[in-house]
Amino acid sequence: MFVFGLAVLFKLFSIQYLQGDKYRALVEKRDVQNITIPANRGNVYSDNGGLLATSIPKYNIAIDAVVSPTKKFEEFVGPLSDSLSKYSGKSSSYYEKSIRKARANKNQYLLLAKNINYTDYVRFRGFPLLKLGAIPGGLIVSQKTKREFPMGEIAQRSIGYERFDDEGNVTRAGIDGAFGVKYLRGTDGKRLKQKIGKNKWKPLTDYNQVEPKDGYDVYTTIDVNIQDIAHHSLLGQLEYYEAEHGCVVVMDVKTGEIKAISNLAKTKSGEYYEKRNYAVWESHEPGSTFKVMALMAALEDKVIDTATIVDTRKGSKRFYGRTIYDSHHGGFGKISAARALEVSSNIGLATIIDENYSKNPKKFIDHIKDWNLDKPLGVSIKGEGDPDIPEPGDKKWSRNALPSMAYGYNLSLTPLQTLAFYNAIANDGEMVKPRFIKAVKEFDEEIEVFEKEVINKKICSDKTLGEIREILKNIVVRGTASKLYSPNFSMAGKTGTAQTEYWMADWKNNKRYISSFAGYFPAENPKYSCIVVIHKPSTKKGYYGADVTGPVFKRIAQKIFTDTPLIDEVKSLDVKVASVEDEYNKFYETTKTYKTIMPNVVGLPAMDALALLENMDVKVKVKLSGNGIVKEQSINKSTKLKNNQTVTLKAS
Repeated sequence: MFVFGLAVLFKLFSIQYLQGDKYRALVEKRDVQNITIPANRGNVYSDNGGLLATSIPKYNIAIDAVVSPTKKFEEFVGPLSDSLSKYSGKSSSYYEKSIRKARANKNQYLLLAKNINYTDYVRFRGFPLLKLGAIPGGLIVSQKTKREFPMGEIAQRSIGYERFDDEGNVTRAGIDGAFGVKYLRGTDGKRLKQKIGKNKWKPLTDYNQVEPKDGYDVYTTIDVNIQDIAHHSLLGQLEYYEAEHGCVVVMDVKTGEIKAISNLAKTKSGEYYEKRNYAVWESHEPGSTFKVMALMAALEDKVIDTATIVDTRKGSKRFYGRTIYDSHHGGFGKISAARALEVSSNIGLATIIDENYSKNPKKFIDHIKDWNLDKPLGVSIKGEGDPDIPEPGDKKWSRNALPSMAYGYNLSLTPLQTLAFYNAIANDGEMVKPRFIKAVKEFDEEIEVFEKEVINKKICSDKTLGEIREILKNIVVRGTASKLYSPNFSMAGKTGTAQTEYWMADWKNNKRYISSFAGYFPAENPKYSCIVVIHKPSTKKGYYGADVTGPVFKRIAQKIFTDTPLIDEVKSLDVKVASVEDEYNKFYETTKTYKTIMPNVVGLPAMDALALLENMDVKVKVKLSGNGIVKEQSINKSTKLKNNQTVTLKAS
């Protein structure tokens, strides 16, 4: 026992004196650290300055119930409890009892409020005792930022995000992900904190050792009005046709600016959300929308002209041991090359390309390469899909490859790559790179400006261009898209219907299709190009491009230009429409009338209803489910509202 006692004494002496500095430094390191204060991430704006994504500071307020001198504590604990009671609605005695109990238990961290906004944070700092600061008031403030999307789920995937998992792996999607590291992230700050037990950290001072520097703001090309139109037009069609997923992109013809992009996929419950950026990522067989490229190659090489007669027979024809069919029962017989594209004849395009390029397929493939369709566009958003254009010598090349390519099979493109080509047709042959960003700014100072990028100055001769544009216009007037024709509004484009997963054993019993429509409007003086792609619509309801995707294209075109008849020029979005003006005036009158009582917001756009309720004289909490027009409100019109009351809105 005596020897054991000596050993203990020696160990204590060793720890205290021989190794004391080491252990004291270790304790200091574990108990006091410089904690990272994340910088506010820069905002993402629409083309006209509307907020698409922002970082909102959120605060947790706690009190160190031990640090205050007894005299100060006793003087202010009652008034502090009264202030907390007025803020939350809980009794003053509840707070006083909690704070006194924390002091008795030497609790250095009693949470008073969680995830409050900046206005409430300033209010807390003025409360008795807390206004004395960290010492002697015991005020403990921790701050974090939360990414908010004012437009809700609309274009959320394209706007994007940067997320880290528990293991430090990062996922960067959309615009936010593409420009996060370089521009949006900012520089983190540092704050000295002390560990006080239960894995909680208390700031030692009321200020930061290194102040965080906010990130730059990114101004996108997205037009919120067009985005809203595109999103809801696509959503309605997906729901009706019970489709698996789909996408739509609207692009400014001259500049390549993406004005709207929506990607929606169905969940197990049958609802739709932005799961992936299909327009940028998903490379698939385009089907009949590629027939335009095939005919353009033949016209450019002058192996045919638009009047060349091609025999489509009775709707079926064998090519190298494989039969190709047209969708029209009984076939089209002998028709011109132009008419073959108007009626989307598989046999017509396969015959033209096979007869003129089978001995030299490289000549046809070279056109596709000259149009840059064999390469990704190199857009700023990460995850762009690779096109797949086979050529002689590849494993997948066969004698049937060329006629299959003529009508959009045996190759793959992303919707955005297809749109870029159609946009070039509308843009007098100049192919421009699709662009999502206009500028990066710090307040009003421009850090970087993104200009138009030209991929191909001229994709074909003016003669070929004029002929193709006339055919695309006639497709809507008298071709496969004639259902979309309107005498008051001109459009040009091409329908597409492609089989998908046809290699799977169950295809005959469960047929799956990809419906698409690509084009531009107005036909004579194009302002916007657009592509709509919908995967696996219910075959019981329809699957042809003219039925499934064409109406989305038409709805977008008409709503952008407010269904106004066009004569010489496109009507701009600034045109005053009586219904819109009336809606605005009603909203304005409502905001002036209702300040403390519940207005009737049913029938208002959800964003207007939110703005109205959040700017009243009483503070209410608004919970919104759905997007679009408000259908229900939880509190009846003319009801007197109270502070911190919750109002639930349902929109659709």
